Amino acid sequence: MTNPFDLTGRVALITGSSRGIGLALAGALGEAGAHVVLNARSADALDVAADRLRGEGLTVDVRAADVTDADAVEGMIDSIEADVGPIEILVNNAGMQDRTPVLDFPVDRFRTLLELNLVAPFVVAQAAARRMVGRGRGKIINIGSVQSELGRPTIVPYTASKGGLNLLTRGLCADLGPHGIQVNTLAPGYFATELTEELVDDDEFSAWVASRTPAGRWGRVEELGGAVVFLASDASSFVNGQTLFVDGGMTAVV
Repeated sequence: MTNPFDLTGRVALITGSSRGIGLALAGALGEAGAHVVLNARSADALDVAADRLRGEGLTVDVRAADVTDADAVEGMIDSIEADVGPIEILVNNAGMQDRTPVLDFPVDRFRTLLELNLVAPFVVAQAAARRMVGRGRGKIINIGSVQSELGRPTIVPYTASKGGLNLLTRGLCADLGPHGIQVNTLAPGYFATELTEELVDDDEFSAWVASRTPAGRWGRVEELGGAVVFLASDASSFVNGQTLFVDGGMTAVV
């Protein structure tokens, strides 16, 4: 039998992948055989990330582009398809968090957050899917959050954007499923990364995470690898429009 998790030779674009969860997901896909293309706005940060993955023996390209700019996204997709190969896997990971009490949250910052967390995944998915449809196959993985289902104080716009991303996934499934494309959401819980370092170091917050999570701890980014490879591979060929929580059990309990 062939290995249904084998991604050898497949091109995978991961947005927001110069660090943190995005870089970890890129590494997992590369370890499974994919030719990964890292994306972020900073070319310097991408070069550092690419050197790290190449040092691990992975095949890596980089594309610096702002995924909130539709023209830049079209140019990036065209460039990858021409120079690297057809994109078979898209991971929409780029996103931002903004913690401010709801009564003080400026509307312009709400719009900025939605542009990156919700509009950009639509823009990139649309551009990639236009090419995937003609080939009759493709995988689109949107990176959600436990906040796709759960609210917390001070992050109302983030929660709204991640909840919207879940239904974006379902809508894309409805439109693209008949063309052989699977669209799913991978929703991490609380993971220790460069971006969450301040929260990890906060003893009170870390104690809350441990008490709220059946696993009793923060997640490690490498623990997302199996889930993203599953959703990117033939092993999930009949999985479409779903949200896979990797959260240590947080969303399963009250």
